[in-house]
Amino acid sequence: MTVHFVGAGPGAADLITLRAATLLSQADVVLYPGTYLDDEVLSHCRPDAVRVDTQDLDLDQMIAIMADAHRGGQDVVRLTSGDPSVYSALAEQTRRLDAAGVPWDVTPGIPAYAAAAARLGRELTVPKLAQSVVLTRAQARSTAMPSGEKLASFAATGATLVLHLAITRTRELVEELALHYGPTCPVAVISRVSQPQELVLRGTLGDIADQVEAADLRQAALIMVGPAIDPSLVSQELAESYLYDPARDRSVKR
Repeated sequence: MTVHFVGAGPGAADLITLRAATLLSQADVVLYPGTYLDDEVLSHCRPDAVRVDTQDLDLDQMIAIMADAHRGGQDVVRLTSGDPSVYSALAEQTRRLDAAGVPWDVTPGIPAYAAAAARLGRELTVPKLAQSVVLTRAQARSTAMPSGEKLASFAATGATLVLHLAITRTRELVEELALHYGPTCPVAVISRVSQPQELVLRGTLGDIADQVEAADLRQAALIMVGPAIDPSLVSQELAESYLYDPARDRSVKR
């Protein structure tokens, strides 16, 4: 039997894919990150499926459950928040499953940053303002960042910046970012996007830390930084995409 790594999306039960819903409805065992999901996501599971909240388990404990289920002829869904391609520990888990001879596959999900951008109604890549999106994280009680991946280096590009796992360090991070973007640069903080507890804070690098602390946010939140976040700046600087320019020669295929 197979372990299916499935992106659960941002947490709402109606923002998972059709494939994800099908896999959940067929699974004998479902491991899920209880910290990040709305309970309604599990409504897609079979009533008799074994459900395991992984928030208090270490990696080896999770792998043992998956391997035992495989040996027992059971299909497993391992739900990850957002999409498995980002901050899901997919590499660590699949390496152990390979060593144990357990087959696995991956089903993508809607990443949290995409759901957050949708909630804001913003395109993160606006011509002349930003054409790159940097997905990164902060380091606190977590694995060290690679030596070449410095927040200052990313900020120096002026790209739209999306910070994961950083909400408890907001104040020190915005102070560092303001050196590059400026204190009036737009910021949005989106907590539990798409879920009933969703909270959206909008401000600048100069004032967003006060808002985060007042809201007492400690987890499940993204920090999005850059001029593309602010619709007023987009309106002022908007340049239209060459792709849709009526003057573009459409006889030339690119």
